[in-house]
Amino acid sequence: MTGSRLRLRSALFAPASRPELLPKLPRSGPDGVIIDLEDAVAPAGKERARPVAAAAARRLRQEHPDLAIFVRVNGVGTEWFEGDMAEAVVPELTGVAVPVLESAAAVETVAERLEPVGPLDVIAGLETVAGVERAAEVLRPPVMAAYFGAEDYIADMGGVRTPENTEVLYARSRVAVACRLAGALALDQVVVALRDEEAFCADARQGRALGYKGKLCIHPAQVPWANGVFRPSAAALDRARRLLDLYAETQRTGTGAVAFEGQMIDEPLARQARALLAAAED
Repeated sequence: MTGSRLRLRSALFAPASRPELLPKLPRSGPDGVIIDLEDAVAPAGKERARPVAAAAARRLRQEHPDLAIFVRVNGVGTEWFEGDMAEAVVPELTGVAVPVLESAAAVETVAERLEPVGPLDVIAGLETVAGVERAAEVLRPPVMAAYFGAEDYIADMGGVRTPENTEVLYARSRVAVACRLAGALALDQVVVALRDEEAFCADARQGRALGYKGKLCIHPAQVPWANGVFRPSAAALDRARRLLDLYAETQRTGTGAVAFEGQMIDEPLARQARALLAAAED
């Protein structure tokens, strides 16, 4: 399944060390779930969490056949990577999320480790200065999507996070552009305020404006908020249809430029409207 065909308006993380939570992940309505062996699991518990992740993936696939199911392994080069790939990655998965990918060589290593399991997609974590700057190098098959990790990126930069997100605008934009060029799905940064709907939606709207197609979620409450932001509203769809109807009429009659709700309609605006309608059909 390629990034252009996979819909992930919301991707909900949960720790692989919490087996009682994993079967409940679909309840909030995410497009995808990510069973996490990396940040959400303490080093002492990572080995024990691997069979839990594999069993949860099998159960979720059986009970929710249309759900996108991923396991996030520990990074290439860490002491846990090989064991994660050997024990937690199973054919029932949609794919594997791999954090801190920074080179084509690392992607090749991931692809080699996936060969015994079969064709699975890869979500690349672009969350360091090197990863962001080499995004074009990383976004190659089997990578079909990438997420921008703002918190790790700023830690790597030695910067400071602010509610305005100005400090990550360059990197966040660079990842979105690289995904667009590669035909990969762009997944936006997490919001660490777990239950702040206003902050989450404002952040998600920024991401959507930059070209991201979905949002990473770290709490079930965030899932419907992400789905709402990345699902075009009825009013927006109606406006897009009316704009395209008027634009088609101008093209047919050769009347030239025409105003629509105070804006001059041209081909770029028409393309935006078509993209909005296409997103609603996914």
